[in-house]
Amino acid sequence: MFDDIRQLQENSDDVHFMATVVGLCRETKPIGTTKYQFIEVVDGQQRITTLVLLLKTIALKIETLLTDKSWCQKNPQAQQEWEKLANLLVNPVDNTQVLIQTNHDSSQYFANYLKEGQLPSDTEEEKTLADKELLRAIRDCRTFINSWKDIFEVLNIIKNQLYFIFHEITDEAAVYTVFEVLNDRGLTVTPLDKLKSKLMAVVFENDAGNRDEHIKRLHQIWGDIYATVGLHEGLNDEALRFAATLKGNPVGKTVQSEDAVSQLMNRVNTNVNKTNKTIDISVNKTNKTIDISNSVLEVTKAIKRVYDVFSPSKDVLINIIQVRMLATAIFLRRLPQKEERDLCNQLEKTSFRIFGLSREFSSHRITAQSERGNYLRLANQITNNSELSVDEMLQRIKKLGCSYASPYGFHSIETRDCYNDWWTDELRYLLYRYEQYLAEVQGRRFTDEEWNSIWKASAMNSIEHIHPQSKANEIEISVHHIGNLLLLPPDVNSSLRDKDPEEKTQAYRNTRLLQAEAVANTIDANGWNDNDIANRSYEIMEWVNETFND
Repeated sequence: MFDDIRQLQENSDDVHFMATVVGLCRETKPIGTTKYQFIEVVDGQQRITTLVLLLKTIALKIETLLTDKSWCQKNPQAQQEWEKLANLLVNPVDNTQVLIQTNHDSSQYFANYLKEGQLPSDTEEEKTLADKELLRAIRDCRTFINSWKDIFEVLNIIKNQLYFIFHEITDEAAVYTVFEVLNDRGLTVTPLDKLKSKLMAVVFENDAGNRDEHIKRLHQIWGDIYATVGLHEGLNDEALRFAATLKGNPVGKTVQSEDAVSQLMNRVNTNVNKTNKTIDISVNKTNKTIDISNSVLEVTKAIKRVYDVFSPSKDVLINIIQVRMLATAIFLRRLPQKEERDLCNQLEKTSFRIFGLSREFSSHRITAQSERGNYLRLANQITNNSELSVDEMLQRIKKLGCSYASPYGFHSIETRDCYNDWWTDELRYLLYRYEQYLAEVQGRRFTDEEWNSIWKASAMNSIEHIHPQSKANEIEISVHHIGNLLLLPPDVNSSLRDKDPEEKTQAYRNTRLLQAEAVANTIDANGWNDNDIANRSYEIMEWVNETFND
């Protein structure tokens, strides 16, 4: 839109057609002595919202310029234009009523901007994707308007050179048909939104006598779905795919988004009561729309828990979609906390064994790629077989990794390049788990406080070479071996670059990380050489074999 407005600047006789805006006519409401009709925008929300934001930003700009007397003398129409915009965007009789209201502005950022011109402080955090997109749009509009030398030139373009056709709908049932037509013509509609629209259409088409009640219930459920998605990019797509995959027939692969919509809608039409009473079929279909929506909500909440429980230290695991789906299936069972934790711990160990430690052994074993189907089938069983006990689930998760036990353990990692290889993320996870182990052995309390900055940094900025890379030729063993690598906060890591080990010991101790403290003790006792690197590598790998060969 900004580009189109810029092009219109070059020729005041040109116009730009912004396609069709579709609105559903709702009730009328009196404000003061005037009656206003509420319109629900079916298609064109982004265009209308952006135009309103531009007009508000222009009004704020004019309001600021009105304090300049010389500018007011050159622009005598300014006060009148500002009043027109102010009265257009916020009703002067009732300041609570703004020209446009949004469905998902739970934080009132949009309404506050229209009424007060306020943006949230930098310390406030966006809670949903809607919050994030609204705030980004406001900031983009401010940047765009501030780039114009003549504020009335851009206002004139918006008022007189932008056109669209407004199509009114009076029957709510027609909204969902229009939505389908818009989607078929290529309009970008997320699969999750498409599913909601289709389910709503079913309720309208199969009125069982209490349609309004069912519509209200569906809106509540889907409001909860969008609120649960929050700021998780892609979670809405994943919730849809997981809901179809976990509740469908086990096929060994994740259902794609468009197929997920079709599969879930097919469930509405299957096993319909085949009596002669139309009302029975209507009730059956309507109830299924509620059931499917609730199922999507449950799956969405479970996936959200996966990200909350496994992030950020375990990103190397939950970045694998099959691991996320199996964890989602576990959370869907709503087990007691201890049993749930035991299952998640076993899933973590098995998954790292397969997708982390055993990649190098895939040439003479089942490959990790083929194992992904087994993950999905097990996730399906856990979701749909309520008689499957926790012990059975534990054993089946263990069985996933049984083909990956090395006849000589995982000791070959001792001598591999763990820094320049693809293994840096796996290394960070492994050293994090090793820190937990050391804390447990020493009876010390382990917290994530020291690790927060490490996870925010990239792997390369958080992995410390005890013997510096720049002096690799001074020792026989590779400086990239696991025994010569530590995880440190990025600021500490950068400050120690190229220093000899003896110069780093105090900084290591200041981190309060047990591994760093142990290395500092070794350096103070006898320096740091190839034998120390080999010994530390061996100690770590002994723990790895004991922990992940279970």
